Amino acid sequence: MGFSWSLVVVFLFIMILIAKSKSVDAITCQEALLSLMPCRPFLTGGESTPVATCCSAVANINSAATTTAIRKDLCRCLEAASRSEGVDPDKANQLPQLCGVTVAISFDPTINCDTIK
Repeated sequence: MGFSWSLVVVFLFIMILIAKSKSVDAITCQEALLSLMPCRPFLTGGESTPVATCCSAVANINSAATTTAIRKDLCRCLEAASRSEGVDPDKANQLPQLCGVTVAISFDPTINCDTIK
């Protein structure tokens, strides 16, 4: 197994977010990002379907997004991470449906988070 620069980038990105993040009641940005790590292969096009641990993370994050403020904070967090990680917007839009979760937040890197309610 070779050295993976993408893992180094993900680790550094998460560390920056930990340093900068503010707590959003039930879940922080870094907690959301860490829990979504199993979704990365699907979201970046490496896998055709999300794994069960990814879907569990989506459901858990959705459950924690109980207020508009939390949903907007998580949206901004996910939007920034999605852009830096090269998330495929089509895959991001498919994720909730494939996981059987009706989400209150978007995993789409092109969303305007100010429209989240």
